[in-house]
Amino acid sequence: MISLENITKSYGKQELFENISFRLNRRERVGLVGRNGHGKTTLFRIITGEEQPDTGIITVPRGYRIGYVRQHLDFTEDTVLQEGAKGLPKDEQHNEWQVEKILAGLGFSREDMHRHPMEFSGGYQVRLNLAKVLVSEPDLLLLDEPTNYLDITSIRWIERFLINWPHELLLITHDRIFMDKVVTHTLGIHRKKVRKMPGNTEKYYAQIAQDEEIHEKTRLNDERKRKEVELFISRFRAKARLANMVQSRVKTLEKQEQRDKLEAIKTLDFAFQSCPFPAKYMLSADGINFGYEPRTPLISNLSFSIAKHDRICVVGPNGRGKTTLLKLLAGSLQAGSGSFSYNPNVVTGYFEQTNIRNLTETRTVEEEILYSHDHVDNHLARAICGAMMFEEDDALKKIGVLSGGEKSRVLLAKILVTPVNLLLLDEPSNHLDMQSCDALVAALDNFDGAVIMVTHNELFLHALARRLIVFKDNTVSVFEGTYQDFLDRGGWGDEDIQPKAPVKAAATTPETKTTRKELRRRRSEIITERGKKLNPLEKRITAVEHQIEHLEQQLNEHTDALQTASETGDGTRIEELSRAMHTCRESVDALYEELDELTTRFEEERAVFERRLEELDRIDTQ
Repeated sequence: MISLENITKSYGKQELFENISFRLNRRERVGLVGRNGHGKTTLFRIITGEEQPDTGIITVPRGYRIGYVRQHLDFTEDTVLQEGAKGLPKDEQHNEWQVEKILAGLGFSREDMHRHPMEFSGGYQVRLNLAKVLVSEPDLLLLDEPTNYLDITSIRWIERFLINWPHELLLITHDRIFMDKVVTHTLGIHRKKVRKMPGNTEKYYAQIAQDEEIHEKTRLNDERKRKEVELFISRFRAKARLANMVQSRVKTLEKQEQRDKLEAIKTLDFAFQSCPFPAKYMLSADGINFGYEPRTPLISNLSFSIAKHDRICVVGPNGRGKTTLLKLLAGSLQAGSGSFSYNPNVVTGYFEQTNIRNLTETRTVEEEILYSHDHVDNHLARAICGAMMFEEDDALKKIGVLSGGEKSRVLLAKILVTPVNLLLLDEPSNHLDMQSCDALVAALDNFDGAVIMVTHNELFLHALARRLIVFKDNTVSVFEGTYQDFLDRGGWGDEDIQPKAPVKAAATTPETKTTRKELRRRRSEIITERGKKLNPLEKRITAVEHQIEHLEQQLNEHTDALQTASETGDGTRIEELSRAMHTCRESVDALYEELDELTTRFEEERAVFERRLEELDRIDTQ
């Protein structure tokens, strides 16, 4: 168990969070969500002690061990297995079988385990660091975007591993489906505050949306009430009889909390431009063979065709040829044998992470987008900069100072401004947060052309794929159907491995939990009852105010007439007007008393209904 109290952290003028507090309880698996740049990784570094908060206290029990996958590579052993065994607790140093099991799950073959760690790619070296942390069995496991370094089969393995994790877990990932399967709670950084609640990301984001809707409705309602009170004060300030009522409302205004309008949060918002394609099929591949080494082909006898609205996802373990296939389709590589037949009207947009090397580091973001295509002008370049979250001065940053994730967004932006009808995308969701992934899914779904995408993200696979090219068991084949169809027909061969039931926080039983339908019914009844009680009072208040205005206007007219009668010496008229003015004043006094009583009753009754509605809102958020 670990707790953070009143933590504040900022870098210069950028404040990440302010006075945040939360606790990780025993055996909770918590997903940490929030937009890129809002402080998720910084919060991890504060927990591990690599960063210090500006204010606040972190409480960690004595002997509590925290495991965090480091990006720094420091290998001292001769083999992967020996390096992995360094992570074992001191009393389990002889249990190398545990290391073998975890290494195998993360994609290392038996032969790999006896190779030197420095022989592997950076991705596999990070996996080795991950294995060392997993075998150490820390009390709290911190995982920051672990799926970025894992292929689809390893992601599915670690998903099952984490569901059975016996200690605490804090997880950052842009893969919403992966997170929702693993976590028991969601912790979100939103508007510099944090909120932790039981359940998955869907429940969390639905609650945030509801809270912000209630905030905005309450703000508008408060503004309306404030204007009504200000109107009352300005109308009756000069009336001595209503001095107490006016002063009471002045004090009410002073005490009333003014809610600020919520600032719009930046998010990716874009659409791919398409160019016409008149035919049915864009290209066909016939008997494609390719291998970097003749004796170990990556692709053997692969044949398929691409129709103009296809959505094809390329899936399989890392190192088996997925990116190679995209390079063959893009023309960056030539097939060893076989052939590709392209329709001459095909215009391709190709996104691949290593292409960030092709960006000109001395150009600004705006200039890099401006030079992407002949039809792009400064106005369009600026608009695309804004859509990709390079707003105002950020659009003038040099490419050379951008992070890897920012450069990836520039690559996407260059494709956005270029009219194409075939998109080739290699892991486009890396470096994007969940909201940006959602925006990318929507943009791809609406694209009027074909999409071929390499991805390990099951959100994209389930949302987009209508056909698959599957690398599995050293073969490659075309699967006609959705990703769910693929899983239903055997998939990766691990569908029959059922994880243990996840640890869940104490929940309200079905008998005591109030359903959303019941809450809506009760809310409707309260609103109906409120209308029946308050509407007549509101109408009577308006009528009384109009009567007072009418009578005061009559008093002004009688006063003018009385002055005229006095000047002419008309005694009968003077007596008549005096009686009328006396009657009018009595009526006004009575109406003021009634207005005071009505207003007080109205405010009291409204407060009762607002408390009842607020209580329903609290029940709904539990």
